[in-house]
Amino acid sequence: MTEDIQKACEIMQAGGIILYPTDTIWGIGCDATNEKAVQKVYELKKRTDNKAMLVLTDSSAKLSMYVSDMPDIAWDLIEVADKPLTIIYPHAKNLASNLLGEDGSVGIRVTNEEFSRKLCERFRRPLVSTSANVSGEPSPGNFSEVSDSIKNGVDYIVKYRQDDMSKAKPSNIIKLGDGGVIQVIR
Repeated sequence: MTEDIQKACEIMQAGGIILYPTDTIWGIGCDATNEKAVQKVYELKKRTDNKAMLVLTDSSAKLSMYVSDMPDIAWDLIEVADKPLTIIYPHAKNLASNLLGEDGSVGIRVTNEEFSRKLCERFRRPLVSTSANVSGEPSPGNFSEVSDSIKNGVDYIVKYRQDDMSKAKPSNIIKLGDGGVIQVIR
């Protein structure tokens, strides 16, 4: 795992993209502050960049670095979540602009899974975490379901958990709007 984390960090620091296991499904990742790297992910997924991608971080303490006005309800949602939860926050900051929603929002998930948490800690920046599939195709439940086009399109494939055949699921998604509006997306 240590070697995978080191190599993945080197690739992302150089503007590359990786294929890696997360607390949910396998993801395509890059430095969430690097617009060129984010653009590479959109191109690989054959996805228009008006569909925002989410960000992964290792600690709720880091959220204020990426969200201007942190809604109080977010802390409660994070605390009571019993499975992976992505929260879409209004007013993102310090992230690649092509990563954000048209309204300036960003989806962020705090990961508790060992590999992705350690990767975020070591990289010291948020990671893009988008499903490892071409846009419109099914999300892969495990590494064996990731298409060759995705595997061939990344700069590094993490070896850790490739043999895990359990079927992972995407996170729940909740959008927090101005004025305390809460919307369940998934």
